[in-house]
Amino acid sequence: MSISSTKQFFVIIAFFVGLYGYSQESFESLGESAFLVNHKVSNNYRIHFATRARYYIFQRDDFHFKNRQIDFVHFSTLALNYNHSISFGIQYRFREDFDDGNNELRLTQQFNYTKRNYALRFGHRIRLEQRILDDLTVIRYRYRFALDFPFNGEKLDIGEGYFVGSMEALLSQSTRLKPELDHRTTVLVGWLLSTKMRLQAGLEYRFEAFNVKTEQSLFILTSAILDI
Repeated sequence: MSISSTKQFFVIIAFFVGLYGYSQESFESLGESAFLVNHKVSNNYRIHFATRARYYIFQRDDFHFKNRQIDFVHFSTLALNYNHSISFGIQYRFREDFDDGNNELRLTQQFNYTKRNYALRFGHRIRLEQRILDDLTVIRYRYRFALDFPFNGEKLDIGEGYFVGSMEALLSQSTRLKPELDHRTTVLVGWLLSTKMRLQAGLEYRFEAFNVKTEQSLFILTSAILDI
């Protein structure tokens, strides 16, 4: 890893740790495990499938394990050129059987811009989501800035690790609730096991509805990604 990349890595880690220690009011911790499958249909069209399970680890001042929800996700991505792409997604969330929340159908439209500077790659992502629940539809606007780089050299080789970091702002609106602002900071470490398989693990800290009544969550993320 280059010196500049090392500095960026520790700046992001320091910021993330600072968020964690900022306050513990309305705090909970959850785990989320995911399995993702990507398939390249053509040079400019890819499809993505994912299943995710989310579960409580720490809630109401107590450590315990409790399932919260299961998500099934599909995305179709069309590359407009080397740097730009658009995606359309559909997701269904099963929550009623595990928690007191509602099941949810989610539709997503996305624009993505990425650029590489030697080993460092960064990207901007804009998402529009329609979250359709039993008695409510929420429109959510999302912007994310992300960067990633390999730990060794400028190219990721099999058996080597890499870093992914991102910050995201979210605005949720509906006709029945006040607009809510959220912020998420994520740090991940990944390993390229083969040309088709990657593993990732990391943390995500969320400030939710901080313009109304702030709730804070720490997520422990694990995922396996298969390219077929």
